[in-house]
Amino acid sequence: MTTSQRYGPQYGPDITFLGVPRCAWPDPATYADADVVVLGAPFDGGTTHRPGTRFGPQYIRQTCYLPQDGSRPSLALRVDGLQGDLTVYDAGDVEMFSGDAERSVRDLQEAVHAIASNGAIPLVLGGDHTIAWPDAAGVAQHLGQGRVSMVHFDAHADTGDIEFGSLVGHGTPMRRLLESGAVRGDRFLQLGLRGYWPGPETLAWMAEQGMRSYEMTEIVARGLEECLTEAFAIATDECDGVFLSVDIDVCDPGHAPGTGTPEPGGLTARQLLDAVRRVAYELPLAGVDVVEVSPPYDHADITSALANRVVLEVLSGIARRRRDDRDGTAWDPRQPLLDGR
Repeated sequence: MTTSQRYGPQYGPDITFLGVPRCAWPDPATYADADVVVLGAPFDGGTTHRPGTRFGPQYIRQTCYLPQDGSRPSLALRVDGLQGDLTVYDAGDVEMFSGDAERSVRDLQEAVHAIASNGAIPLVLGGDHTIAWPDAAGVAQHLGQGRVSMVHFDAHADTGDIEFGSLVGHGTPMRRLLESGAVRGDRFLQLGLRGYWPGPETLAWMAEQGMRSYEMTEIVARGLEECLTEAFAIATDECDGVFLSVDIDVCDPGHAPGTGTPEPGGLTARQLLDAVRRVAYELPLAGVDVVEVSPPYDHADITSALANRVVLEVLSGIARRRRDDRDGTAWDPRQPLLDGR
């Protein structure tokens, strides 16, 4: 069985996400009460342009000006997504050798499946987008092939077939997922696409699968909120859970410069945070990954800080959804901060 690794000085200090308790994914007893288990995937062996995402998990874990105390009460959602309202553990990093992509994705899927099958939501910190294949496949291995829909924020479709002579890479994971049957093409929602890739042949293949891809021009013309609402209706039809995959390059490089393939003209940081909050609050999330943070290309930790907040918005949204389901309440985003305090 693959073991959980904490690389320590190789990829950063031996810390957990903002100080949450540790666990070991091969030992379910260490996270028996977990709602969410954070898992690091320090892999950039599938990168085609700028490397460095192997350092992403540690930077996402630590980039915050507040204490690493395992607590983050959300001003907006009025819950603590790390403790109290949600129980979160960190299982460290899966050992992923960039020189052996096939072994790395196999080992990561084993870890994700173990977490999902023991009742927790796996939340994976990347790493390049190669990892979305084993991440979503590991969740589908538990819930059932074709029973997991995908909500995918990205500048790029990641539906290439063979990139640089390999089937495994950060430009191909979504095609591998669809080909494997883990995720249905007609339950695959992409938001934020733009730029000059992929070409017509790949776009035709995507259309044949029934994918729904919201390019930025459509999002600007219709509005992000309307596109999200439409995508949510598709994602929850005939599926038992939703996998959320966030490539940080969905944001404009002015908001997320530290990434491997920056593409101008994307979402703002505010739009992304609001969007993932809606996903986590409104949809039955079964798995999450946040990918393509490349600290060597970051400036003043802008990208790492945004990715850290993406994770926190997801956790807070899950916590609020569960509280409202339990108490029969409903979160109102228009409620003034101090109302009722």
